[in-house]
Amino acid sequence: MSIPKRSEVPVALTWDLSRIFKTDTAWEEEFEAVKTAMAGLPALKGQLTTSATELLNGISQILDVRRRVERLYVYASHASDVDTGNTHYLAYTSRAQSLANKFDAATAFVDSEILSLPQEQLTNFMATEPKLHAYDHWFDEIMTRKSHTLSAEQEKLIAAAQDAMGSSENTFNILTNSDMKYGYVQDEQGEMVQLSDGLYSLLIQSQDRKVRQNAFDVMYASYDQFENSLASTLAGVVKKHNYLAEAHHFKSARDAALFANGVPTKVYDTLFTEVSHHLDLLHRYVGLRKRILGLKDLQMWDLYVPLTGKPSLSYTFGEATKTAKKALAPLGKDYLKHVDEIFNHRMIDVVESQNKVTGAYSGGAYDTDPYELLNWEDNVDSLYTLVHETGHSVHSFYTRHTQPYVYGEYPIFVAEIASTTNENILTEYFLDHITDPKTRAFILNYYLDSFKGTLYRQTQFAEFEQFIHETDAKGEALTADRLNDFYGKLNARYYGDSVEPGGEIAKEWSRIPHFYYDFYVYQYATGFAAATALANKVVHGTDADREAYLGFLKAGSSAYPADIMKRAGVDMTQADYLEDAFKTFERRLAEFESLIGQF
Repeated sequence: MSIPKRSEVPVALTWDLSRIFKTDTAWEEEFEAVKTAMAGLPALKGQLTTSATELLNGISQILDVRRRVERLYVYASHASDVDTGNTHYLAYTSRAQSLANKFDAATAFVDSEILSLPQEQLTNFMATEPKLHAYDHWFDEIMTRKSHTLSAEQEKLIAAAQDAMGSSENTFNILTNSDMKYGYVQDEQGEMVQLSDGLYSLLIQSQDRKVRQNAFDVMYASYDQFENSLASTLAGVVKKHNYLAEAHHFKSARDAALFANGVPTKVYDTLFTEVSHHLDLLHRYVGLRKRILGLKDLQMWDLYVPLTGKPSLSYTFGEATKTAKKALAPLGKDYLKHVDEIFNHRMIDVVESQNKVTGAYSGGAYDTDPYELLNWEDNVDSLYTLVHETGHSVHSFYTRHTQPYVYGEYPIFVAEIASTTNENILTEYFLDHITDPKTRAFILNYYLDSFKGTLYRQTQFAEFEQFIHETDAKGEALTADRLNDFYGKLNARYYGDSVEPGGEIAKEWSRIPHFYYDFYVYQYATGFAAATALANKVVHGTDADREAYLGFLKAGSSAYPADIMKRAGVDMTQADYLEDAFKTFERRLAEFESLIGQF
């Protein structure tokens, strides 16, 4: 078993970036044209507040250039992501990122200038030029940032420093996706194969305990040899987050990140409280896993093997697209039409290949298709990943075709809700159609593992993220030993006494890219819980519930995320949606316990 080179991947299983730019020459021409257009932006400084017409024209000019920069970046980064060893597109990505940073520097005056407008004058401008009302919410967001916005010159300096500040994250990405090579392991057929992230996710689910233990050991041996370097890259990005938060007068990096996304801190605190109160359910599930596997020493590498034996469900990519469409049918014909477009017009890069970035994502910009990157394996995990990323992609499609460019991206906080709702709808589909006890038990186990891996695990990650930022803020060093110590103890608290303490899992922090994203991971947990409620409304609710959900997908960033969710029927400032999620987990855990007892 070998990982194919990029040139060996069938064209039908690659995404078609020529719909962004037909050739690299076209990209180069647009790059130069955008540089020219960008050169005129600093001249707008001091002009935005002179009249309603100047404000409208200035905003339009600035946003037009930003749209073009984003399109350049998507082409470059997507071309690079499928082969990080291709230095040509690595250079394109670097150039596009530098161009984006220069754009930020050239337009750093905008917020400060708008903030300098007295509210009465802004109101008069909008009365004089009604087209400015298209920016009502955008203006409101800027005004709420008044106490955290520096002078134009200070913001320009910070924006210009973004290239240097991003070096830690760039080093981590290149080290872990390109330079770091994993060792060889025996697969279930006894063949020696080189480990990859995609293969690791498969082998860690093996029914052969030696296979999953060896995969675990080889994976962490690879990271172990770089743990001090990885502690340094992580510390670098944490220092960046803390510095930017302090510079903008926030109490903490966490507060800055939540404020930037328009998320009340109560949402974050409520998540921690509720998960802590329900760790007993996770301990109960982990204890059940130990009993079913018949192990005296349950290890972390035993937490991913399906408890019902070899998965009874497997899918080629073609089979998965058909099942996905059946499962997502409750979302309506219009939704499925867009799913068809994604599946059938080369918007998905499907298979794992050499130097391709790991994991999966849905990307793109306002003026491109919503591309999906996968690393396909013929298993139910990949099917769930497909519906997850398609949830993102259709969300992007609805937003970009409903909202003007200024609101054409949805808040990060709601991003994971749309994708995870699709996962929950797929689970509902399976449980509504599968009667065979063993297959049903497999789906229940899959859901329980997803709940464990998303709501519990991502909250665990969020606790670690808060620890590293608080530790650095106190002036204490983030050494590999310190990170290992805290992470190991945190892991033990989450999984309870049924799992053997200690071991290489303490080094898991070193391989989690999301720790570089600035308080992102908690949103997977809140999103999973909210998605449970929304999936129930879509599948078992009324037409009004489904329309409200589609309205959520179309809202983009036209309102604050908490308000968008309230319109969809979920108040995330309260604990109710989390309580409902834990009730669903407990109910399905009880059914699984009952079914597994019959085998």
